[in-house]
Amino acid sequence: MKRYTVKRYCSDDFALWNDFISQATNATFLFDRNFMEYHADRFQDFSLLVFEDDILQAVLPANYKDNQIFSHQGLTYGGFVFRNEFPLGQIEAVLSEIFNFLKAQGFVQLVIKAMLPFYTPDFLSEMQQVLSNKQAAIIGQKMNLAIDFQSDYTISRSKLKHYRRLQSEGLVVKKEADCTVFWQEVLEPLLQEKYQTKPLHSLAEINSLQSKFPNHIEQYNVYRDGEILAGITLFKTATVIKSQYGATTENGKKFRALDYLFLYLIDIFKTNYDYFDMGTVDDNSELGYNEGLLNQKKELGCSVYSQNIFQIAL
Repeated sequence: MKRYTVKRYCSDDFALWNDFISQATNATFLFDRNFMEYHADRFQDFSLLVFEDDILQAVLPANYKDNQIFSHQGLTYGGFVFRNEFPLGQIEAVLSEIFNFLKAQGFVQLVIKAMLPFYTPDFLSEMQQVLSNKQAAIIGQKMNLAIDFQSDYTISRSKLKHYRRLQSEGLVVKKEADCTVFWQEVLEPLLQEKYQTKPLHSLAEINSLQSKFPNHIEQYNVYRDGEILAGITLFKTATVIKSQYGATTENGKKFRALDYLFLYLIDIFKTNYDYFDMGTVDDNSELGYNEGLLNQKKELGCSVYSQNIFQIAL
């Protein structure tokens, strides 16, 4: 029987961790320490490494609060990351060692915000089976919208009609060197006026992350006569495009500039990527989701994908 040992991540493991993430079959750049640590001051990190002898075989990006462990709350998704596709029995053995380690540290439960199915389609079903075997309870689900470029997705006729019309209205799409114009002239003013809040990433944080991950974070803006109308910040993995931020100005609404930009991006990325992830539509309303936003994304060709949140008693 294979024997695994678990240790808590420390700064000395930085290079080892990142090398592992770059090779793991079910990892994305969000698990790179250069990404995870941009908000290290907001979370108490308790990430774990799992070794078989001296070989790192798995990691868990995580933080803690009181007596609970979370698959990192500063990330859109998370969970256990493996070097390669482990057989179910070995996955269960690794998880057992992790659970025993966490219990010995005084933690009483672990909450996992699972990856969406289109990020690791071959691995997710196995992991969910293992979590089920471990009596993990599903304590929540997020409603996520994404286009499957391999499917017969349908964009509404009205959106396509307006897109064609706007192509003669002088709208110009630019890929930007950084996010400054979008943040300062569109995103921050909109969030402040509408919700009295700020983006999860400050301008300094998002520009720093983009400089560290130029192949994974891109900014696209749409202009008319030199005036910015809308922008979308993309997070890119090998197979998935994700709209991390998207916003438009009041003048941009008159030109349907955000729809225009989405359709432009769909067109340029559809042949080289498998999915366009447009994020969640959950809110605090009675329905539990933003009906208008849901319909808008469906009209852009999206389907609904559920993101499970698991809780494991330790």
